[in-house]
Amino acid sequence: MLKVVVIGPESTGKSTLSEQLATHYQTVWVPEYARQYLEELPRSYEQHDLLTIAEGQLALEDNLAAQANKLLICDTDLHVIKVWSEHKYGACDPRILEQIATRPYDLYLLTYIDIPWEEDPQREYPDPAMREYFYTIYRDLVAASGVPWVEIKGSFEERKSLAVTTVDKLLRK
Repeated sequence: MLKVVVIGPESTGKSTLSEQLATHYQTVWVPEYARQYLEELPRSYEQHDLLTIAEGQLALEDNLAAQANKLLICDTDLHVIKVWSEHKYGACDPRILEQIATRPYDLYLLTYIDIPWEEDPQREYPDPAMREYFYTIYRDLVAASGVPWVEIKGSFEERKSLAVTTVDKLLRK
């Protein structure tokens, strides 16, 4: 089974694209576990919560992989938790870093910041400079990962079209 990760800064259409791709390929997609976890958390998240979120993300991914039809679409991976942890707390739990190093993926679809910010209580950085800052971090991460990646930009229709073309190439290999 092939695993495609949709990654990028907040409010760049990751969930929308993940759902579109899963529908197109008649498979399942792994939502961002952090969203569910934080909705149920009766306080602000703390650094130790990030390990719990990482474990939940991987468990969700593993459970849904069993239902996937040759392709699993992941609306994030642990790189996102690493980025948030390092930005907010200055460090990342080594157990998260170990999982990043041992978890294989086949393609990254990096969503660009060219769509409007949508307000959401869980989102933290609407400032255009911060969106660019996080985009650069994610771009550098995927570029250094050794995994093929493609920048996804444009309208929602253009994003889906480019993503489908890219995933089709992966499936033909």
